[in-house]
Amino acid sequence: MSRPSKYSGIVVNLLIAVAISLVVNFSYVLLLVVEKSDDRHPPFSRELRTDREIVRVEGDVWISPDGHGYLLYVSPERLSDGDAAATGLAEVAPARDSVYIPRNSARFLRLRSGDHLLADALESHRSGGRLVLGQVLERNGEPFDYGVIFERPQEGVIFALQLFYFFVLAFLLLSLLRLGDRVRPMSGFFKRGLLCAGLAVGLYFIAPVVRWRTHELTILALSGSWLDYNLIMKCSFTLVVVLLYGQISRLLRQRQAMEVENEQLKSENLTTRYNMLVSQINPHFFFNSLNSLAMLVREGDEQKALTYIDQLSYTFRYIIQNGQSTLMTLDEELKFVEAYSYLFKIRYADKLFFDVDVDEKYLGWKLPAFSLQPLIDNAVKHNTITRSKPFHISIRTENGWLVVSNPKVPKLEPEPSTGIGLENLRNRWHLITGRDIEIIDTDKEFVVRMPLHTPLAG
Repeated sequence: MSRPSKYSGIVVNLLIAVAISLVVNFSYVLLLVVEKSDDRHPPFSRELRTDREIVRVEGDVWISPDGHGYLLYVSPERLSDGDAAATGLAEVAPARDSVYIPRNSARFLRLRSGDHLLADALESHRSGGRLVLGQVLERNGEPFDYGVIFERPQEGVIFALQLFYFFVLAFLLLSLLRLGDRVRPMSGFFKRGLLCAGLAVGLYFIAPVVRWRTHELTILALSGSWLDYNLIMKCSFTLVVVLLYGQISRLLRQRQAMEVENEQLKSENLTTRYNMLVSQINPHFFFNSLNSLAMLVREGDEQKALTYIDQLSYTFRYIIQNGQSTLMTLDEELKFVEAYSYLFKIRYADKLFFDVDVDEKYLGWKLPAFSLQPLIDNAVKHNTITRSKPFHISIRTENGWLVVSNPKVPKLEPEPSTGIGLENLRNRWHLITGRDIEIIDTDKEFVVRMPLHTPLAG
């Protein structure tokens, strides 16, 4: 059963990555449709859109050694009336003999000396300047195909690369964000988010792109321009979706962990309640209490007997009423200890003493119910208590901690110890308060330190 849970996170990351890639590239498909219908990028077969005068010319190309070129056409003055009428050049071409071809245009269009062109030329920005080559319509009697120059890869190839790239990007970001797949605090999630942002920036530079001039397929770092706003938008969208999913997933896991912890706490409370009832209302304790009461009756000490009955009644009533309670105030616990310890004082007359030194400001602070009772039981159970060596149990407060200590005077025949009571106390403190008790066990002293909770923390 552990194997499916081991790979469930990977499967979820794969599915989420596929979904993100499809969403991102759906926008890419829409962008392709928009680009094809966008008048800002018209096919070269359309007329030039410019505020300058367009002149239709026809002639031969001459490329100079420095790369610049000229389109030489027949001057109208040298045309016969019939030729001029046939070609129409006399009507559309001014009395100039060449059109300037910039070096970049000549290289980009792959023009060679001797090529015969039919083209549209543009008037120069400068008054009286030379015509500048605008759009080539025909070369050597054939329609000029700009698509051959661009050598654009197929749209299916570009789309497949886009799908794969954003799938890998989303999967890596999800894997980094959910590494370990455990509940992290907000600070840990923020650090992981920064790492994801750094990874996204690194992967941005190796994204597949198409150069806008040559339509050559390459990676962004080699494209000559590192700012691709469309790619930045899509990578940012992927990062934001991953972070939102990670945050939602973190909150769900946190809630799940709290539910599991609550169930564990309920189970622990049931176990603890059972153990407390077994240990606190056990026959041994009950019969000892009755024997002490009988002794007081035989001695004829009516007042002590009545007090003993009141304290015994209060002890049992507190146990029954608060058996399901989680947190109690220190004041309530001390009242229970006062009644509970009185029963031991009667049994160990002038041999057992409780030294209570609690600051009043801590009386409203809270601790798990029945935290003191098992410590008192253990101290009495495992130590020798005699009139010559009176036994003292200390209960005091120190800087928000409740400290219970007693000297170690082991019995000659020690009673067997299971350690259940102390272990239950440790577990209950951790589950209820989220903090741990401190146990100091030396050769001379046994000390338990318990952190109190303020009333607001309850």
